[in-house]
Amino acid sequence: MIKILENLKFVILLVFFIANSQNEKSVYDYNLAFGHGFYKNNGSETRSTSGKPGHSYWQNSADYFIKVSLDDELKKITGSETITYTNNSPDELDFLWFQLDQNLFKKDSRGNAIIPLAGSRNGAKGQDFDGGYNISSVKLSHENKKKKLSKKTMFLDPVSVTGYQIYDTRMKLNLDKPIRPRGGKIKIEIDWSFISPDYGSDRMGVLETKNGRIFNLAQWYPRMCVYDDILGWNTLPYLGAGEFYLEYGTFDIHINVPSDHIVVCSGGLLNPEEVYTKNQIQLLEKAAKSDETVIIRGADEINDPYSRPSENDRITWKFKIENSRDVAWSSSPSFILDAARINLPSGKKSIAMSVYPVESNSMDSWARSTEYTKASIEHYSNKWTEYPYPAAINVAGNQGGMEYPGIVFCDWQRKNESLWGVTDHEFGHIWFPMIVGSNERLHAWMDEGFNTFINELSTDEFNDGEYKEPKRNMHRFSSYLLREKAEPIATPPDNMKEINLGLLAYYKPSEGLILLREQVLGEKRFDEAFKEYIKRWSYKHPTPDDFYRTIENVTGEELNWFWRGWFINNWKLDQAITRVKYVNGDPSQGSIVTIENMQQMPMPVIIEFTTESGSKSRHKLPVEIWKRNKKWTFKYDSDEPLKRVKIDPDFVLPDVNSSNNTWTPEIGAANAENLSAYVGEYTSSMIPVVIKMVVENNELVAVVDGQPNLYLTNDGDGKFLFEEADLEIQFSEEKSSFEMSVSGQIFEFKRK
Repeated sequence: MIKILENLKFVILLVFFIANSQNEKSVYDYNLAFGHGFYKNNGSETRSTSGKPGHSYWQNSADYFIKVSLDDELKKITGSETITYTNNSPDELDFLWFQLDQNLFKKDSRGNAIIPLAGSRNGAKGQDFDGGYNISSVKLSHENKKKKLSKKTMFLDPVSVTGYQIYDTRMKLNLDKPIRPRGGKIKIEIDWSFISPDYGSDRMGVLETKNGRIFNLAQWYPRMCVYDDILGWNTLPYLGAGEFYLEYGTFDIHINVPSDHIVVCSGGLLNPEEVYTKNQIQLLEKAAKSDETVIIRGADEINDPYSRPSENDRITWKFKIENSRDVAWSSSPSFILDAARINLPSGKKSIAMSVYPVESNSMDSWARSTEYTKASIEHYSNKWTEYPYPAAINVAGNQGGMEYPGIVFCDWQRKNESLWGVTDHEFGHIWFPMIVGSNERLHAWMDEGFNTFINELSTDEFNDGEYKEPKRNMHRFSSYLLREKAEPIATPPDNMKEINLGLLAYYKPSEGLILLREQVLGEKRFDEAFKEYIKRWSYKHPTPDDFYRTIENVTGEELNWFWRGWFINNWKLDQAITRVKYVNGDPSQGSIVTIENMQQMPMPVIIEFTTESGSKSRHKLPVEIWKRNKKWTFKYDSDEPLKRVKIDPDFVLPDVNSSNNTWTPEIGAANAENLSAYVGEYTSSMIPVVIKMVVENNELVAVVDGQPNLYLTNDGDGKFLFEEADLEIQFSEEKSSFEMSVSGQIFEFKRK
């Protein structure tokens, strides 16, 4: 019985806790919301105040030639790479920094050290092995200063160097001679190897299937750090949550694997005649002209030696991709391979491909992968800017989903809407950050959030809305979007609680762009500005300011209040109707309506009026009403009594408190009613809780010691409601007692 009473008490106290979102005293400060001086930096030669790259914008580049070999038994990857690095900056460079991302999987890495006891998606997921790079050789080739040299003689002979230091996931290479500014070049040759983790921070790994292992290789080669006009060298360590910031260049990749393997890689295949059978080449040519998926290697061929072209033990696959920031690849003997044509707006063609094991081969799963890939790429190409790579490849693996230029890894177990969602999301990343190359290590929202936003539009369109979702009730969603303990969106991902990453990097920035598009700017104006941002910063390195300034300059709108509230801070939104009165007490003369901004986030206001006869109309107010006001009063022209007045009738704004959004004549009457008859302390024999009824600002308020006040809505005839918690209070005629109904449970209270 004691346990039952404790549970009942918890239910009642929970109701009062829910009221915590209600604060009937406005905390809004319009000077804080709209204050001047949002932008701290003036324009420079590299970045204009309009959001464009400046007239002297520069960025360095890195071209890679890599030979790599896979030992599928030992899970060992051995590689030799030559990086041609170009210094386009105005600075001499005395040293270079490299990313050694595989070092995350060393036992003594910083990333491993910060994994909590409860576990994490980052790291090797508890696998007991000591990963990371074994760097066996580093050589440098400086520029040959003689004039009129061929490409082959542009560099002096390579010289072995030992003057490099490895710090966790970074390597610093000191130079004996600096690289000259504005076009100086250097070649770096690095030999390395590592053992692949089975699960590599949900970005790479090895999947065991009944027909052999699937190797998904990413962050697999030493990569140049970015040197830019913002921070100089960007050397934040790789801890797992933060992603990547990379220079653009050309990649030539030679991948040596067992001959029974199929390999897919970023870019275009250079030697199909050496790695495919004649029949497979013919089928690939057919697929390149087909809008329907063509099977290149079917399930019945997986263990057929005649499905591979070579009698040798090993075979080398050659790929090339240009103007890319990264490259990834996959290799397996277990792959089914299919493909279809991608139609691009310019008339150019690309090809969609999928590789997956027989375990994933069904029409509710990966047999539709190429259809999904093709639709996704075509949508984004038509909507924003054209897909730049010769192929788009979806690979089944043990990753939830991870993106790279021209290739993505997705969970082999996904089906139907879930497979569409992850495929569409990962290929959406081609636009953010593969084309628009933001700094993911610092600004996760600029790739994940922007991508999640374009995914919503893509899903609405796919196959006439096959997976289209109904519009969210943003009032209900607000408790997630604006939860108290969440960091601001602008927080670097390594500084966020892992539980908040999905909210702050993906969903909240996406919903912010939807709000801008649908409620603030309108679809046409927003899309024009967003496309311009993509155009300006394709294959470049934008910052948040570049995005903010572009949207403002193209649309002509002051949006600092929105950036401050949604991205820089975690401000809440609460719009309230505080009073409705008829002019001179006569409904035919119109109504005087007062609204109030209760929390710190301002937004435009939409109010729906329903008259006694049932006719409806809407009144829109711009965000500027809040520039110097906490409250706003306006006249609504009506010629009959009002039945209801409601703020945000379609629930499109993330309003944290719906209870103050509606006015009815009953509520109006309650405001005029003498509520003193309900005042007093009430106790119950059923539960040890004392509820004190008081009146504040013509409202009845329920008070429990130690709990937030509960502001009740008068429903007439002695009934009061708290709709957020499905609570009803019905007073007796004498007002000496009441029955409280909470989610179907009834408790009796009597006045002390």
